[in-house]
Amino acid sequence: MKTIQRFLALVGLLSLCLLFIYALQDAPTDENFEKQLINDYNVYALQVPENLSFAGERVPLENPDILERMDRELLVNTYWQSNGLLMFKRAQKYFPIIEPILKKNGVPDDFKYLAVIESGLTNAVSPAGARGVWQIMKATGRENGLEVNDNVDERYHLEKATEVACNYLLKAKEQLGSWTLAAAAYNAGNAGVSRRLREQNVTDYYDLLLGEETGRYLFRIVALKEILSNPDKYGFNFREKDLYSNVPTFKVEVDTAVTDFTKFAEQFGINYKILKLHNPWLREPHLNNKSRKQYYIEIPKEGYYN
Repeated sequence: MKTIQRFLALVGLLSLCLLFIYALQDAPTDENFEKQLINDYNVYALQVPENLSFAGERVPLENPDILERMDRELLVNTYWQSNGLLMFKRAQKYFPIIEPILKKNGVPDDFKYLAVIESGLTNAVSPAGARGVWQIMKATGRENGLEVNDNVDERYHLEKATEVACNYLLKAKEQLGSWTLAAAAYNAGNAGVSRRLREQNVTDYYDLLLGEETGRYLFRIVALKEILSNPDKYGFNFREKDLYSNVPTFKVEVDTAVTDFTKFAEQFGINYKILKLHNPWLREPHLNNKSRKQYYIEIPKEGYYN
């Protein structure tokens, strides 16, 4: 009996020693912790698709310079995951407004991605003073019939601003000869692109030596088109209900001054903030309207806001 007890005690002691040794080997050290991090987070090189195009015009990826520049924009926009997800969410909300206006004007659908890179589909303000989803300058807006002043700024009116963008792009296409150059001109101006083409004796965007911003411009548009068209391919995972959607509205016609938009909004069961969310082109808490111009103010349908 004593022999068996001693044997069992020895087995128990050996087991404890083995457990202690295993624990020491498995304890987190700087070395194995770093290996674990490497294994748990991986960044992959992307395969640039063989055939990419913008507005039906092919991107010449057989050119090594073009391939590298395209690769850069795909990498930057794929691995900027938070921004990418926001673009998917906002596109669901704003593309249904932009797409039919582009189609009506004969502008290729791909130009909706130009709005994405211009503003991130927000009412952004640039250091140069461009405003709205389409980043329209004050002079350009006024030249194309938009009202732009302290009281009303229709560069923030998405439908009207999209019409202006279409007008600009159609004129640029007529002058420069391709949709690709028209897109570049949206960033650098028709005169600027025309001058560079003459100076460098070329006829194609992809042959031009341009500054950093305009030089990346088309590649960024094409990259966003590719990623937003193929979320699974680039690792973006979401459900339909994760995306943003438009709140249904109805239009209220106004052809007089409005002295207080807070009280105006309360008539429709909303507050001033909600009124401004749907009408960002109203820049002040009142509407002067001395000329008795006809405006249409968007009011959200009942039940979407508390």
